[in-house]
Amino acid sequence: MFKALFVNDLTRQMPLLSFLPEIQSKYLDVQIAQPETSEAIGGNQQSQMSFHAEDVLFNTLGFSITRRHSSLVSAGTGVFVTRGCVPKRTVVAMYPGTVYENYEPIFFQSLGNPFIFRCIDGVLIDGNDKGISKAVYRSCSKRDQLGPLKMNDVSWLGDAVWNPLAVGQYVNNCSADKAANVCYQEFDIPECFPIQFKQYLPNVSYSYEVQRRLRVVVLVALRDIAPGEELFSNYYTIIS
Repeated sequence: MFKALFVNDLTRQMPLLSFLPEIQSKYLDVQIAQPETSEAIGGNQQSQMSFHAEDVLFNTLGFSITRRHSSLVSAGTGVFVTRGCVPKRTVVAMYPGTVYENYEPIFFQSLGNPFIFRCIDGVLIDGNDKGISKAVYRSCSKRDQLGPLKMNDVSWLGDAVWNPLAVGQYVNNCSADKAANVCYQEFDIPECFPIQFKQYLPNVSYSYEVQRRLRVVVLVALRDIAPGEELFSNYYTIIS
């Protein structure tokens, strides 16, 4: 899916491809038809994707998801399958946010914050897209950027997302009436991960000095999930 997002957004990727000529050669023969339109965002010109990211997700994996008001009473926002069917054992969402080692400071970020995910080994992921959590993520992302090469995705903090899977923090916990249909899988990004696709990873390490691979948490379908269904997890069920 990351490759499909990249190919469908080659106009915006041209500065990156010029920065990485060895990667540019892989896409020389890609034929795309997209308008070269742009809009000003915060004073910066940013090309618009020829297809909505949700459409790329549907065309690539056969389903799309979105955030909307949860079917649970007083649960706030939830995540729903809008089109297509999610097959069992498929990655259906990603849990975005700043990644903290268990010894790093997160006190102020944690105040009134329901979006902090604790991994099995104590690593924390702050998936809050507001307040100080949002500011910390943006700061760390800008710190890690190398020229046009973005090392992670910040679009999940706004409305125009690049990675439509980055809504996992809004998946609600199951209840007596709503059984879990997804579970968590945590892993570290391998060193061989293509550098041009890192811009779609919705996670960033808090500390620049931490010498470890980036932690990522995804949500995996426990069964086939039909269009219109809301995603529900069990906060205490994690695949080891």
